[in-house]
Amino acid sequence: MKYKASHRFARISATKVRPFTQLIQGKTAGEGLDLLRYVPNRGARFLEKVLRSAMANAEQAGARNVEGLLIHDARADGGPMFKRLQPRARGMAFLVRKRFAHIHVGIEGPDVV
Repeated sequence: MKYKASHRFARISATKVRPFTQLIQGKTAGEGLDLLRYVPNRGARFLEKVLRSAMANAEQAGARNVEGLLIHDARADGGPMFKRLQPRARGMAFLVRKRFAHIHVGIEGPDVV
């Protein structure tokens, strides 16, 4: 069975979350939580919450040994942007992009037939 969770419109840039998605990809859910717990980055906190949500979804659906499920899909996609103008010297303005991200985590267990 496959279980997933996502945090859409997370107020963080996707490039700040992507290294941690690559870190936990292919690990078990318990290992992924352990790895993310000791990383002192804000992106790791966002990803940790989404992973916990996916584990809770699996538990709610009746999965056993939730911490042993494999993380088969962890990705951070770019979302929309707020665009703001920052005043600069001599009457110019620079465009400031406030970025969002869509964070997705999918976990799966062994298929029992």
